[in-house]
Amino acid sequence: MQSIEDKIYIKIKYSGKGKIYFSADFVKYGTPESVTKALNTLCNKKVLIRIARGIYLYPKFSELLNDYAYPSIDEIAKEIAKRDKARIVPTGVQAQNMLGLSTQVPMNAVYLTDGSPRRINIGTGKGILFKHTSPKNLAFKSDLIMLVVFALKDFGEGKVSSIEIEKIKSILLQHETKDSLLKDIELAPAWVRKSLLKMFEI
Repeated sequence: MQSIEDKIYIKIKYSGKGKIYFSADFVKYGTPESVTKALNTLCNKKVLIRIARGIYLYPKFSELLNDYAYPSIDEIAKEIAKRDKARIVPTGVQAQNMLGLSTQVPMNAVYLTDGSPRRINIGTGKGILFKHTSPKNLAFKSDLIMLVVFALKDFGEGKVSSIEIEKIKSILLQHETKDSLLKDIELAPAWVRKSLLKMFEI
């Protein structure tokens, strides 16, 4: 008869390396306490890596890094949102970094969500903060336009440099159409809306 540890190992082995798992992914194998015990054992054996409470990584070794390849903060946040069936959007430095507008990598990334507010501690000093917002604020059709809007909002009106405007314009013109912009434009604040329309020369 297979142990809970064996069942978990078989599941993750055939799903492939580099995947993030949650304790709830193995709920059918036993009680929460027995599943946690089995996951801790797999962590002790270096089969899994615990990246946060209840969140685990089946690591993939990177020859380039000569170490395990860890998921980014954004990848972890997206997996949590997927599990919770929630929408999220990064804000602040996290959003600016993802658009190439900042080289600063935040220790604590802040996301707005229409799901439950919470903080996820990752390692030492790092974390993800989910702040609840109205679903209407996340109703954008385009994730890229939504990201740009929140990055601009965090800069503030009149505080976006011409270089940053050109970078955003280049990204949008490569990946979005005038139609996609017009579908989402009403969700942006007036000054952001005006800036985006100008980029598309509308």
